[in-house]
Amino acid sequence: MSDSRKTNFGPDDLQDWDPGEALGAPGSFPYTRGPYASMYAGRLWTMRQYAGFGDAEATNHRFRTLLDAGQTGLSVAFDLPTQMGLDSDDDMAMGEVGKVGVAIDSIEDMRRLFARIPLAEVTTSMTINATAAILLLLYQLVAEEQGVSAEMVRGTVQNDILKEYIARGTYIYPAAPSMRLVTDVFAYCANEMPNWNTISISGYHIREAGSTAAQEIAFTIANGLAYVEAARGAGLDVDRFAPRLSFFWNAHNDLFEEVAKFRAARRLWARLMRERVGAASPESWRMRFHTQTAGSTLTAQQPDNNVVRTAYQALAAVLGGTQSLHTNSYDEAIGLPTEHAAMIALRTQQILGYESGVAAVVDPLAGSYFVESLTDRLEEEAVDLIDRIDELGGAVAAIESGFQQHAIGDAAYDHARAVEAGSAVIVGVNRFTVEGEEAPAALRVDPRIEADQVARLRRHRAGRDESQVVDALRAVHGAAEGDTNLLYPMREALRLGATVGEVSSTLVGVFGRYGGAR
Repeated sequence: MSDSRKTNFGPDDLQDWDPGEALGAPGSFPYTRGPYASMYAGRLWTMRQYAGFGDAEATNHRFRTLLDAGQTGLSVAFDLPTQMGLDSDDDMAMGEVGKVGVAIDSIEDMRRLFARIPLAEVTTSMTINATAAILLLLYQLVAEEQGVSAEMVRGTVQNDILKEYIARGTYIYPAAPSMRLVTDVFAYCANEMPNWNTISISGYHIREAGSTAAQEIAFTIANGLAYVEAARGAGLDVDRFAPRLSFFWNAHNDLFEEVAKFRAARRLWARLMRERVGAASPESWRMRFHTQTAGSTLTAQQPDNNVVRTAYQALAAVLGGTQSLHTNSYDEAIGLPTEHAAMIALRTQQILGYESGVAAVVDPLAGSYFVESLTDRLEEEAVDLIDRIDELGGAVAAIESGFQQHAIGDAAYDHARAVEAGSAVIVGVNRFTVEGEEAPAALRVDPRIEADQVARLRRHRAGRDESQVVDALRAVHGAAEGDTNLLYPMREALRLGATVGEVSSTLVGVFGRYGGAR
């Protein structure tokens, strides 16, 4: 949280502060004031509501409802089996099919997910990591079936495996082959899908796990540097792949600290890419990012209060210069968002964009004594943490030593103690509580969806040319044993009807599983 001990900021807080060096102009190095000169005065951020539950038809209906209501981009939530590389009929998938996202087993599911949605006109973000390459290829194949060439397909795949080891846990393979998959996506998209954002380097889940704002900046940017170095180590030209890197930040409760966090992260990345990495193109220095309001701040108690929390968090993201935004639904602490709650979340963005006036001026808080000093402080704290990670051998080595995980755990513990003591106030939870309140109705996923999905998957397997699929998976296995780009044989296997689980298990046969467990 921002420093509550000091309540008045003035010129003394910015002594020897050079606005030319610290800020620059909007759209110019170091991009503190935003990645584009006109920002929202030229074009509003993309309003992209995260959605996915049940089967492909149910999620497709939610997508089309949101698009009809004015949403300007799609964001797909996948169920846990899909995230973990398990088909819906795997024993480990039982009870989880379609529960926290949409179940995708094969190209048939991807076709159903995007039926009647023009992929030439819509950008799609996919929150998927260990199986990111597989879902990206399925999306490409379906877009091409719609007549959209790979060169014209636009969107983002999260593809950020390092934060899974730090904060989230949906990993499959050990770190080295996981990093190979990440860089293979970079190389594949540079050749085949030049308008696709190849990674969304995510601080969101790091913050959700309990990190501070400075830790969110530092650990995320350290991961970004690790991806850049891995790609360069694989022979890729930084100025060819770096312009398609994107970031994903959390918008938390402290309004001014969050604004400063976004500005500090953008400036720090620009400086590191130019001065440390040696990227020559300004496009490689420019940080573009998506933001999601903080799910961890939503409360099951007095859930209507979450509408207000989300609105202020969204305001922080916009004042901080986000390129796209997801606003959480007020009922997400209770269950999956209902259609009514998702519509309120979308309307929150539309009111912010079209009624509040905040989009009319670029970086309206620039020059604020408080905001600029807070931006400087967060950057300094983040640099100190990145230096510590460098001393440990970089992000991967630091993760293996548990550095980031322990730091986040300590921060989360400190916050939990403050909530328990009442020094950190959560309205409706530890103050201003109401006895006997009724919870709103929660969205329930039809329990028949799992059985239907399994039956559909088995029909799919029965209807394909099994010998062709076996040969294609053998080619994936051979590529995994060598050093060629894995996405080409994977694409062919998926085109022929191989499933997410089959491709993943083929890779496990070569790479093994992280930690050795199933």
